[in-house]
Amino acid sequence: MIRALLFLIVLLWPFATTAQEFSGLARLDVAQSQVRDAEDGLDVTLYLSQPVPFRVFTLDDPRRLVMDFREVDWRGASRAGLLNADNATDLRFGAFRPGWSRLVIDLAGPTLIETAGMEVDETDGTAVVRVRLSRADPDRFAAAAGAPPDPDWDIHATDRPSLVAPPDGGDDDLVVVIDPGHGGIDPGAVRGGIKEADIILQFSIELEEALARAGGIRPVLTRRADIFVPLEERMTIARAAGADVLLSLHADALDEEVTRGASVYTLTGEASDGASARMAERHDRGDLLSGLDLSGQDDTVATVLMDLARLETGPQSLRLADQVVTALDDAGVAMNSRPRRTAPLAVLTAPDFASVLIEIGFLSNPQDREVIGSPAGRARIIGGIVQGVQRWDAERRARAPLLRQ
Repeated sequence: MIRALLFLIVLLWPFATTAQEFSGLARLDVAQSQVRDAEDGLDVTLYLSQPVPFRVFTLDDPRRLVMDFREVDWRGASRAGLLNADNATDLRFGAFRPGWSRLVIDLAGPTLIETAGMEVDETDGTAVVRVRLSRADPDRFAAAAGAPPDPDWDIHATDRPSLVAPPDGGDDDLVVVIDPGHGGIDPGAVRGGIKEADIILQFSIELEEALARAGGIRPVLTRRADIFVPLEERMTIARAAGADVLLSLHADALDEEVTRGASVYTLTGEASDGASARMAERHDRGDLLSGLDLSGQDDTVATVLMDLARLETGPQSLRLADQVVTALDDAGVAMNSRPRRTAPLAVLTAPDFASVLIEIGFLSNPQDREVIGSPAGRARIIGGIVQGVQRWDAERRARAPLLRQ
């Protein structure tokens, strides 16, 4: 009851204290904003250029503080500049869904929200958000954790341009769903001034254009902006589009700089090697990093989906991966020493369409970074992917009469 009341006060407080219209982005005052240790917990102080509706709650396993805003411009902010605390181990921020921003703070231990509120300066209209957390025992923290029910939030959660039905194409067109990895609060790898979420989105839009020009293919993107799209919603978008193929695109980073080249992953119960296992762990942490409440998910469902994917679309996905690897090599794209890999990747578990994950290169490698960062380099990779998809589709159509007999 206390937690629900606190949430209600926090969400509605700005409307009760000021008649100001909330329009545009609230800019974060980076110099004054801080996450600091308190005597028995944590203090979060954010200075904003204007008041905005917000909500705050905690999540368990792992322990996190989540703050949602409508909406904050984080430009100029950094982890190093904001985080000055031993009671918090990490933080991240960014766009979460259209019109909403999110800040997620990883807590070093169980700390409950003690107070939360916003103060508005009547003179200049600026606002200060303050959240105070105090130490608590693990059982109390776990009992209080979870996003509080909010009908308004649920309404906004379904308000996504990406869920609008794609334009009609030919009935016989191959529907290729392009899934740019990461986005918004989950930037992915960052190396040499390049953010994975940004460069992969640019690459995906260019791939969309190339596939559309190829003829007989209807490409669909799961995101067109730097926003976070949960895994479940990516799958919803693909199914709503009538996907025949899903291409999940990434440009990873490793601790070493020597590993380079493109590689293509298909689904398996266990990773084919240590590098694939580490990659799978990083990619499948997106929903967790974003501050989604995953406590209600059932691992049994994921296992069943994986089994179905092996039975129904596994062979198609394997052939697609082989065709893409061959076509990338034919196009002169630098390939990884092991270009065909397998891993237990959640994004590849759909039982109703073929799917592969393509690492177009490694941002941690200077040569790959140069290729991925240049239009000519991206065009070569895109040409290989288009050719691979076309070859796979031709083979699929040739095999169809045999499968119907």
